[in-house]
Amino acid sequence: MKEVYMILKGDIEPSSADAEENVGVVSVVYVSSDENITKDRLKELQAQNPGVFFMEYATPLDTDLTTLSHYPSIEISRKDLE
Repeated sequence: MKEVYMILKGDIEPSSADAEENVGVVSVVYVSSDENITKDRLKELQAQNPGVFFMEYATPLDTDLTTLSHYPSIEISRKDLE
């Protein structure tokens, strides 16, 4: 089965609705069908942005991610937002 490889970025940013409040933002920043290219890109992103959290995630194509025991997510606590 073919897989897709993603790089997700987790970040804390000021809320667009309230500049006094921070929000957790998870973004998909890269997608590929090639695992090696994805791993290389992840290393580049981590080297260019040492203070930013990136993670790689792989999943089969044509899959309802909500049916899996785990799918792309980044945990952000209330403390992270302060």
